[in-house]
Amino acid sequence: MNTSSSGLKSLFQKILKNKWVQGVIVLGFFAVLGLVGLYISIYFGVFGKVPSIEEISSIKQEQATQLLDKDQKLMGKYYIYDRQPVVFEDFPKHLIEALVATEDSRFYEHDGIDNISLMRVFVKNLILQDKSAGGGSTITLQLAKNLYGRKNYAMFSMLINKFKESIVAKRIETVYSKNEILTLYLNTVPFSDNTYGIESASLKFFNKSVNDLTVVEAATLVGTLKANSYYNPRVHLERSRDRRNVVLDQMKNYGYLSEDSLSFYAAKPLELDYRSFNHDVGLAPYFRAEVKKQLEKILDTLKTPDGDKYDLYKDGLIVHTTLDYKMQELAEQAMKEHMKPLQAAFEKSYGASGPWEVNSKVLQSEINKLPQVKAYKAQGLTAQQIKDSLNLKRPVDLFRWKGDTLQQVSAIDSIKHYLKFLNTGMLAIEPTTGAVRSYIGGIDYRYFKYDHVAQSERQVGSTFKPFVYTAAIDEGLNPCSYFSLNKVTYTDYEDWTPSNAGAKEEDPYINYTLEKALSNSVNTISVKVLEEVGIPKVIAQVKKLGITKKMPEEPSLALGVAQINLKELTGAYASYLNKSKAVKPYYITKIEDKSGRVIAQFEPKVAEEQAYSDYTRQVLLEMMQSTVNSGTATRLRQTYGLTNAIAGKTGTTQNNKDGWFVGLTPHLVTVTWVGNDNHSIGFKSTGMGQGANSALPIFAKFYQKLNKDADYKAITQAKFEEPSDEVVLTMDCEPTKRDGFIKRLFKKKEKKKKFH
Repeated sequence: MNTSSSGLKSLFQKILKNKWVQGVIVLGFFAVLGLVGLYISIYFGVFGKVPSIEEISSIKQEQATQLLDKDQKLMGKYYIYDRQPVVFEDFPKHLIEALVATEDSRFYEHDGIDNISLMRVFVKNLILQDKSAGGGSTITLQLAKNLYGRKNYAMFSMLINKFKESIVAKRIETVYSKNEILTLYLNTVPFSDNTYGIESASLKFFNKSVNDLTVVEAATLVGTLKANSYYNPRVHLERSRDRRNVVLDQMKNYGYLSEDSLSFYAAKPLELDYRSFNHDVGLAPYFRAEVKKQLEKILDTLKTPDGDKYDLYKDGLIVHTTLDYKMQELAEQAMKEHMKPLQAAFEKSYGASGPWEVNSKVLQSEINKLPQVKAYKAQGLTAQQIKDSLNLKRPVDLFRWKGDTLQQVSAIDSIKHYLKFLNTGMLAIEPTTGAVRSYIGGIDYRYFKYDHVAQSERQVGSTFKPFVYTAAIDEGLNPCSYFSLNKVTYTDYEDWTPSNAGAKEEDPYINYTLEKALSNSVNTISVKVLEEVGIPKVIAQVKKLGITKKMPEEPSLALGVAQINLKELTGAYASYLNKSKAVKPYYITKIEDKSGRVIAQFEPKVAEEQAYSDYTRQVLLEMMQSTVNSGTATRLRQTYGLTNAIAGKTGTTQNNKDGWFVGLTPHLVTVTWVGNDNHSIGFKSTGMGQGANSALPIFAKFYQKLNKDADYKAITQAKFEEPSDEVVLTMDCEPTKRDGFIKRLFKKKEKKKKFH
């Protein structure tokens, strides 16, 4: 025994005397010394400041601003990182179990560092120079990385970052309890599709809050943490399902699931209810974009309690809006259901001779507006070289009603493609307050950013006529006054002769009451009514209704040549349901900080004074009900079967460029517009382009959907106010009257005169 021990000792001494062994020992000593020195230098901030315990104690996470509808339903967010924090009590037990079993099985036992795993990573980096070496990360270490990120150093980046994270992790464990660490982690960890935090991921992939996640849904989200792009369930459904089952298996291994439960859950298909909060898609993107513009202006005027400016993208604000989530969904459905077939009919009507086709002046004009054309000209390229460059094809995502498609197209192809599309705008507001309930700025925000509610100004056509009649009635014109259908040429306006829509010639000896003329949108009489009341008084009336655009002082004003913003038009029409007072449509009711403290509040903007009398309001409301019951909007009754109390006005502009419909029900004002973004492109025919065909169906389909939803009975079953006895009496007359023989004898079919 002694001989053996002596031999081993001798062998050991001999080995130690070996120069190579001595070198390895020295190298190992200096390596350990280097590691210690590196750790100390990191600890004292040589490689950048390490967050102190005090800083860790007051962790400030960036949070997305939430946009809520009128009933507090989340409808959108503004963020750089899509993060929405929740508290520990909101986490279902199986979510925590899935996380711990998969990411850090000894989480409740260690103090933030798994030393064995961490040493393995250090050795791989130092000795094997394996830069891809992973592992060793506890939940606390991952939290440290999530909170403070990593930097790229010239050498040993992974090692330095791991040391820093270990220091931070130790401090986190000192400051926070295990439950608090889990809460911080789940609120900061990145999931698929640039989503930060479990609540945001839960809402995005399963359209539910985290506390409602099932076992398989929780396992799916936890599974993506290994590689959130590779296991993205939206993109790689089967791959994500396999990873989910690995998580479920881990839960079984650590006693969180039984064998039977594992079999049950693993057999389930992976079903998503994906809901993107991307700024360009999702519900009401035009509304969200417009609210964002307003928020940026509002926040410029506010300060945090610390005196800093609020950050829309990071401060976790809660913005309460007027929008009705479900009503917006129904409005968007109605719009799409109508615009898709209308677009097909529009293209078919032009055939191969559309204004977007090759060699058309419209197309060439749009090509000349391209920034690259100006750049090419500045470079001295010839016309042929410019044309060749614009004809180069590249893969482009194109909007189509039957589904987006990736195609090889040139710049010219792209212009032709988008020139042909009809667009739309729609706004529905509460008439007594101006609260916006639904808002559609265009057919698809991804491809058509221009907002036809907030930005666009278009000729409003016959939707302007009620304002002319309002001024006339308010000035004392009797509703039973009769005006002739006959045409008049106004010599002081370049012999302008307004005519009525339709091919057949009207009987010049027929006279209409104001109600009949307005409900049938008779142009010749509208101009005569304007002449009767006077242009200045009509313009003054329009200003009282909150329309700020300067009006053209000419007879064609009666036919709606003025270009008016849809939002202002809607607010003006609200006056017929709001005691003759116009409103200003508004979107935001209040803004709270992330703690729920109200930092701004907004009230409805209603005109202080009546724009016209109660008598006038009731008369106009009766006239516009006739438009629906027997005038230009009868297809609401006949085609769409709507029995609601509805007043309305159709509108069509010259050359069928714009189609309008204004729908009034007791508790909702809805305005729809349809046309081409290019003002020079109109409908091929009046039959297709008139407001009753192009814009009215959106309203009609919208109300069909509202009628089927019991939640909107208060809107759909409401009745208009009963007109006063005075209104009933003054409107009790025959709608038409034909001139007698003597008057016909001396009356010319067409006469010329100056406009007074």
